[in-house]
Amino acid sequence: MVKPHFGPIITAAVTPFDDQLQIDLKKFEKLLTHLIDTGTTALVITGTTGEAPTLSAVDKLKLWEFAIDFVDERIPVIVGVGTNNTKTTLHNVKLAEEVGADGLLVVVPYYNKPSQKGLYRHFKEIAESTELPIILYNIPARCGTGLEAKTILELQKIPNIIGIKDSTGDLELITAVKEKGRRDFLLYSGDDSLYFETLKIGGSGVVSVASHIVGKSMKRVYDLYISGFEERAATQDAKLQPVYKELFRYPNPAPIKSLLNSYGIDVGGLRMPLIELEKYEHELITEKLFGLIDI
Repeated sequence: MVKPHFGPIITAAVTPFDDQLQIDLKKFEKLLTHLIDTGTTALVITGTTGEAPTLSAVDKLKLWEFAIDFVDERIPVIVGVGTNNTKTTLHNVKLAEEVGADGLLVVVPYYNKPSQKGLYRHFKEIAESTELPIILYNIPARCGTGLEAKTILELQKIPNIIGIKDSTGDLELITAVKEKGRRDFLLYSGDDSLYFETLKIGGSGVVSVASHIVGKSMKRVYDLYISGFEERAATQDAKLQPVYKELFRYPNPAPIKSLLNSYGIDVGGLRMPLIELEKYEHELITEKLFGLIDI
């Protein structure tokens, strides 16, 4: 397996809907073009930010096929295939292979709270079913359980488990994996606010929500840092922290969809049980982010 090059800014794309909350591929095309043009180095389709829990199997396949065809290898397309049912996840993996995905994002099984041994066996079986590169997605706040460092290190021994999106907020966990694990293992922050701190401890970048609206600025942080200008990168990151904070003032992806819509990138509303921002909520965020958005 050739080592994938996903780059530092992986955008977890929102899913655009029409007025009837059905997938709108024309809007999706505009969104993908915008992301490619503003610093995104790889895409995640049908992740949490893409409202995966409310998408049908047909919806997901439609989005995967369209994104892969439209992007046309300009940047990698990673698809979210994880569920809390190993058999269903395996089925999703086969579909992702058939449509030509460049990689898989596989979330920790949610709600049923498996043990660490159960998590290991889940991910091992998925990895052994495919040659596609797999990024683990560790987000205990949403799943009810999470991968411990010891389990991540064991999973690293499987060649096509090539990285992790970590949304624990625990930099000590990432540091332990970096120090004890495979040197080529990709470590992505799942929290925009910890993007720069993750780079500083040897991480690869971020799987981002904010890159929808500040992708160019986030790419600048990376470019400055790898060029040896750490203080300038830190200054740039500090300017972006209010953006990261405001995008999670209300449940994701309501804030980012609201902002995209107001800046002329129409992505529609949200499927229940998520709801759109009230007018005053949108105005509050817009006021706080005045001058920071680089669309």
